[in-house]
Amino acid sequence: MQKSGSSSSLGPGGLDLTQAFFRQIQRAAPPSPTKRHTKISVVGAGNVGMAIAQTILTQDVADELVLIDAMADKLRGEMLDLQHAAAFLPRTKIHASVDYELTFGSDLCIVTAGARQVPGESRLNLLQRNVALFRNIIPPLARYSPETILLVVSNPVDVLTYVAWKLSGFPSNRVIGSGTNLDSSRFRFLIADHLDVNAQDVQAYIVGEHGDSSVALWSSISVGGVPVLSFLEKQQIAYEKVTLEKIHKEVIDSAYEVISLKGYTSWAIGYSVANLARSILRDQRKVHPVSVVANGFYGIEGGDVFLSLPAQLGRGGVLGVTNVHLTDEEAHRLRDSAKTILEVQNQLGI
Repeated sequence: MQKSGSSSSLGPGGLDLTQAFFRQIQRAAPPSPTKRHTKISVVGAGNVGMAIAQTILTQDVADELVLIDAMADKLRGEMLDLQHAAAFLPRTKIHASVDYELTFGSDLCIVTAGARQVPGESRLNLLQRNVALFRNIIPPLARYSPETILLVVSNPVDVLTYVAWKLSGFPSNRVIGSGTNLDSSRFRFLIADHLDVNAQDVQAYIVGEHGDSSVALWSSISVGGVPVLSFLEKQQIAYEKVTLEKIHKEVIDSAYEVISLKGYTSWAIGYSVANLARSILRDQRKVHPVSVVANGFYGIEGGDVFLSLPAQLGRGGVLGVTNVHLTDEEAHRLRDSAKTILEVQNQLGI
C-alpha cells in the first residue's frame, strides 16, 4: 500500500505550484534549523488506535501522523476520513501504510495493536499470541526510529511494555506503558463526584498493575492542596474504609462496564494517551502514573518488572519517579501487584 499525503504538485506534469502561489520576501533567511518537526506513529488502526489518532490531531500535538496496520483497505479508509477533516483541524500531515518504513524518524511510537481473546482461550495463550505479534512490531519500529520513545497501550499493558523493552533493546526510560494513567483519571472523577468538586482540583493516583491488583493511594489524595484523609482525621470526621474500597472497585469495574455497554473502550483512552504524548513531546515534565521499570522502588524485587508509578515525563521519556509516601499497607499491596505481574512474565520465558 502506498503512502498518501498532501502534495503541491498539481500543475501540468506534476509541476510544483507552491512558488506560483507564494513569493518569498526580499532579504529573507532560510527557515531556522532549530524548528522541530514532531512525528508520531500509531500502530493499530482499531477503535483505540483511531481514538488516539483523532485526539492527537484535535490537540495539535504532532506535525506528522503515521498510521500503521495490517488491514490495508481499512487503514486507507481511516486515513482518508481523517484527511478529509483537514479544514477543521490544525495542520498535520497524515500518512498510512502497512510498511513500517514509513515510521522512519518518529519521535514517539504508540503501539495499540493486539490480538483479541477467542471464546475458551486462556489468558496465557492470548498473551503468547500478543508476544508473537510484538515480535513483528517492535523490532522494525526500533530499526527505523532508534531514538524514538515507545508508548505501549496494548493489554495486558504492563507485561507487554516489558516485552517491548526486551525486544527493542532501548534504555528503560524510553519504553513506557500507558498503565494506570486512565485508571487514575477515573479515580479522580469518582472522588470529585463524591465531594462535588472539579476533578482537576483532585490529586489522586492508582498505581501498580493496570488490572485487578491495582493499588489506590488513599494516603496521598488531596483536594485543592488539602490532604483528604488527614483533614478528616483532624476534624474528627468519621469515614469508613469500606467506602474507600468501594470507590476503588468502581475504578476497576468501570472499564468492564463500558465494554459491556458499547463493546469496547476508546474515547477515554484516546484522551489519556494523547495527554501522555503531549507531556512527552512538549517536554512538560508532568507527573503521570505510567508503567515503568519498578525494580528497587518501595521494596519491589525479584526481577525486571513494569508497573505504574507516578513518573515525570518529558522529551527524554521517563525523567524520574516521584518519591510518594506510601503507608505500609499500600507498599505491601504494591509489592503483591508486582509479584502478580512477575508470575505472568515468568511463564513467557522472555
